[in-house]
Amino acid sequence: MRYIRFSFALIFFTITLVTLISMTPDKKYTMLCLGDSYTIGESVAEQDRFPMQTVELLKHEGINFDKPTIIARTGWTTDELALAIKEAKYLPPAEGAYVTLLIGVNNQYRNRDAEQYRHEFVSLLKTAIAYAHGKTEHVFVLSIPDWGVTPFAEKDSRSREEIGKAIDLYNNINREESLKAHVHYIDITPISRQLNEHPEYVAEDGLHPSGKMYAEWAKLLAGEIKGVILER
Repeated sequence: MRYIRFSFALIFFTITLVTLISMTPDKKYTMLCLGDSYTIGESVAEQDRFPMQTVELLKHEGINFDKPTIIARTGWTTDELALAIKEAKYLPPAEGAYVTLLIGVNNQYRNRDAEQYRHEFVSLLKTAIAYAHGKTEHVFVLSIPDWGVTPFAEKDSRSREEIGKAIDLYNNINREESLKAHVHYIDITPISRQLNEHPEYVAEDGLHPSGKMYAEWAKLLAGEIKGVILER
């Protein structure tokens, strides 16, 4: 009889302990986002930026992130981003941050040399990995969107096809270097080329993505991050 009572007491204690553990607030993660106008969310509200939408999606999955730290500005090229990172003197948390990198469209827009882009992109990628304390699985590179399909591009002397081919060239470089570094690579370029089917994907300025397009990017990024966290 005593054994049965002890067993019931043990079961009750175990259930209570599991319940208390499940009620403990989840650990908070940090995210550092490096880039240009696409990362800072030119022409959209702060909550519509893809980093903000990403952490909100993860929150609904029970994965809590602090508000993302963003080092990005409209018009930045790879070298300008590198300089801004040095000036920012960002200090990653003890366990490192989850880091996103999306850069290169302004290199392409200014007709910068592709191999120069490769060299500077690799340097930025090493910086991103360092901020993640060497955890390459915590680094996520996003491909460059194709601005050639936007209304803004109609004013450009280059054709949509020319712009698209140049974007592909740059993306071949950042994809290749991302694979070499064993970081995550998220190809958002196909989504950016869906303006014919989804005109609501472009912001009012006729160039940058709308919050709805950023939402599609956020779904992909959140899914990748969730996968990494759940594997731990």
